[in-house]
Amino acid sequence: MRGLFRTNVVLLAVLTGGASPGMVRVAHAADKARRPNVIVLLADDLGYADVGFQGCKDIPTPHVDALAKRGIRCTNGYVSGPYCSPTRAGLLTGRYQTRFGHEFNPGGKNANAGLPLSETTVADRFQTSGYATGWVGKWHLGGVPKFHPRKRGFKETFGFLGGAHSYFPGKGAPILRDAEAVPEKEYLTDAFAREAVGFIDRHKHEPFFLYLAFNAVHTPMQATDDRLKKLESIADRTRRTYAAMTLAMDEAVGKVLDKLRAEKLEEDTLIFFLSDNGGPTMRGTTINGSRNTPLRGSKRTTLEGGIRVPFVVAWKGRLPAGKTYDKPVIQLDILPTALAAAGVEARAEWKLDGVNLLPYLEGKNASTPHESLYWRFGKQMAIRQRDWKLVRYDPAADGDEKGRGGATELKLYNLARDIGETNDLAAKQPDKRKDLEAAWQKWNAELAKPRWGPGSKGSKQEEE
Repeated sequence: MRGLFRTNVVLLAVLTGGASPGMVRVAHAADKARRPNVIVLLADDLGYADVGFQGCKDIPTPHVDALAKRGIRCTNGYVSGPYCSPTRAGLLTGRYQTRFGHEFNPGGKNANAGLPLSETTVADRFQTSGYATGWVGKWHLGGVPKFHPRKRGFKETFGFLGGAHSYFPGKGAPILRDAEAVPEKEYLTDAFAREAVGFIDRHKHEPFFLYLAFNAVHTPMQATDDRLKKLESIADRTRRTYAAMTLAMDEAVGKVLDKLRAEKLEEDTLIFFLSDNGGPTMRGTTINGSRNTPLRGSKRTTLEGGIRVPFVVAWKGRLPAGKTYDKPVIQLDILPTALAAAGVEARAEWKLDGVNLLPYLEGKNASTPHESLYWRFGKQMAIRQRDWKLVRYDPAADGDEKGRGGATELKLYNLARDIGETNDLAAKQPDKRKDLEAAWQKWNAELAKPRWGPGSKGSKQEEE
């Protein structure tokens, strides 16, 4: 019956919930018969302006562009942190990662630096609900055995555990299939596409959850000669390499979508596509060739360029195609949206921060999904409430190397009129500044101290 009545959900991102796996239950028997597949695809360090549906002209991304055309482009799509690992922790739990101390990238030799075992992952929840679960790609949520994805709900795993890896064979940390190191002969993005397609093939007759977390387009800057040749019209070498790496990721997305189409799994497929943070354009230059235009700021900052990302939601036959959704959404919403699509009830005691987006995207709920969104990253902070944003950011990551490690005074912007955060209104709107600061402080009082990194007794943060 599952094979006959299955619908499919493809989520290009990461997701999870936060309590005991045994507390997951399917809402209705009819929903169980039609449970969707879930595929989560996440780009790494992708610039806000570096895919066609965001206006990019020099990098071909036909597969993700086609996805945007048949889905909904969320023009105010956010992630809950400006760095890789914290954002992924939030995705996998559906909760602000600062609630459980995962504020910074894990680094050093701290054996406790990883997604806390107190948190329940989306893979835990789906596995308990009868799904086949798989992870392919970059983990970056703890490198010691207790944090391994096999122990976090993923039955089949393939990839590397750290924050970065060589794209060419024979270099870097081992590639693991489950707990065993395996030789890999392909360009890494191509290998991840192969493994994702293989997982779909093995589980096409049962409901499955697949988390495909690319390391593209994160450093090191390495691309194949054939893709570099296709993009030789791009004069800047770094930008050309970045473009070729982005092309490889887009081709990998295409292979996954082609497999779904070939297996007649394309219909009723929910798809989320986004990046884990903004492009790394800090220190007034570009680390990987990315662009965040028209946003100000970079990965590592709480300015829009660090936390606002390309964000698409598509579900053929369920959600409208070729539309935009302009109200703020965040990657934390992916978990409750996926659970709702799969007929799994999210319980209040899980304390999820995300919301089910389906009623909003379907036009059944005209209100805003979030009255406020919040960020804390060391000395940096932000709160967005409707069109207003209050922010304290690292000036070094905004191009001022002299300010490295510090933070600005509080700045106030109206994003509806000033997407580039150029006109500070804090002095002109003191009451608005005061109200937003009070709201952020109330939220901040609920958070845990960092388990590692600045402000903790743990290891230092891993630089990327």
